[in-house]
Amino acid sequence: MESSLTVLRVSLYHPTLGTAAFINVPLELQHDTSPLLIGRGHDTHLQLQVPHLSRRHLSLEPYLEPGSTLLAFCLKNLSRKSCVWVNGLLLRFLEQVPLSVTNRISFSNIQMTIHIKRGTSLEAFVCCFHMSPSPLIYRPKAEETDE
Repeated sequence: MESSLTVLRVSLYHPTLGTAAFINVPLELQHDTSPLLIGRGHDTHLQLQVPHLSRRHLSLEPYLEPGSTLLAFCLKNLSRKSCVWVNGLLLRFLEQVPLSVTNRISFSNIQMTIHIKRGTSLEAFVCCFHMSPSPLIYRPKAEETDE
């Protein structure tokens, strides 16, 4: 029986740079179960051409939940200077959050959505990228209330 890869459908949007910010992003990237690094540095797996982006800005980290046979993912903020919003939650330097099936992420004016379709392979996963011409997130930050 052949195992299937987990597929992450990743959409990217930048309001001023447009698709030029994602010129180095492949349409598809297969990766092992080590952390996938995102930033502007040459040593990242996903290199983005965005000013004010850290060389290593984010880390997408696969892991196994206890008792599970499927890969799960968390997102970690590696930037000392910049915050990351994940599904309305603020992540500061080295904070991380587990991802759900559908995720809305914003950082350095980049809007990113990640939709996870789980497969049975524990050795690798694949990211399929789409560069969006229109905004993906209409309320990227959680609203503060007096409650």
